[in-house]
Amino acid sequence: MDVLTLLAGLALLVIGGELVVDHGVRVAQFFKVSPLIIGLTIVAIGTSLPELAVGIDGMRKGVGDIVLGNMAGTDVVNVLLILGLSALIRPLAVPNGVIKRDLPMMTLSSVVFLVLAWNGFLNRWEGALLLVAGLAYLAFTIVTSHRGVSSKANIDETSTDRNYAAHHPEKVKEKVTRKGAILSGALLVIGLGAIIYGADLMLRGAVSIASDLGVSETLVGLTIVAIGTSAPELVTTIIATIKDERSLAFGNLVGSSTLNLTIILGAALLFSPIPVPVDPKLIHFSIPFMVVVGLACIPVFLTGRRISRLEGGIFVAAYGGYLAYTIAASI
Repeated sequence: MDVLTLLAGLALLVIGGELVVDHGVRVAQFFKVSPLIIGLTIVAIGTSLPELAVGIDGMRKGVGDIVLGNMAGTDVVNVLLILGLSALIRPLAVPNGVIKRDLPMMTLSSVVFLVLAWNGFLNRWEGALLLVAGLAYLAFTIVTSHRGVSSKANIDETSTDRNYAAHHPEKVKEKVTRKGAILSGALLVIGLGAIIYGADLMLRGAVSIASDLGVSETLVGLTIVAIGTSAPELVTTIIATIKDERSLAFGNLVGSSTLNLTIILGAALLFSPIPVPVDPKLIHFSIPFMVVVGLACIPVFLTGRRISRLEGGIFVAAYGGYLAYTIAASI
């Protein structure tokens, strides 16, 4: 029964994530927002909602180990597994805006997470700090997207939009009417509801399975919950890569990874009535590994401004090794 509960939760997360992404994009198109910015904001927020729902629900129920394990595990899944699989399908060009603005923020947020967690506890004021930093990053991303071509990053994003228009003329010509935007807004709300309820089901199932098997909640968070809540990012990124909408794919993953460690984690911590203890295994391995992954992205992204199939394969293999070690160390 616990397995069915967990699977039902995962199914609702995927369905809800798809509704949020598809109709969030249509709403964004109505307001004429670029594909890269859609990925960094609307899609990244939409696909991060499972982590937010699990985070808030977990903090309220006192299972912070699952929440923190999920945060660390999800970012590793996003970069190594999902980005790696995408590059294996098709080599990915890295938008200049990602290198100049979003990659540094993703790496910095992982370092800040490690520093704050190093004393063994995370509390509400640290959550507020992370939340404010994430909102500032989101605001900066949106503001810079409307400044025309005043910087190299924006020049790149503008040229990305032109390339998108050249390769997808049928989508650029498609206009979202006001009525269509209202319908998409309603379906967006339905998707949010599915995500929130699915997160609750998945969390209950995961906690019960961990209890029955005698497995630590941290391990469940790093594996089952991390992969499960990354399902929307996985589906969205793979589909975007296949359809050659690579800017959206990149924006989705980098934006989602940054939001997870700032807005999502920060908001979740605000719902914890007491300081949240951090499992020593997270402090001494999982979070530092997440930092190393972020730092490793710098030379990979800068080399030729693309991720090759070989580098994608190395990312996927690295995730396989990380997962095997995590499971073996917890047995």
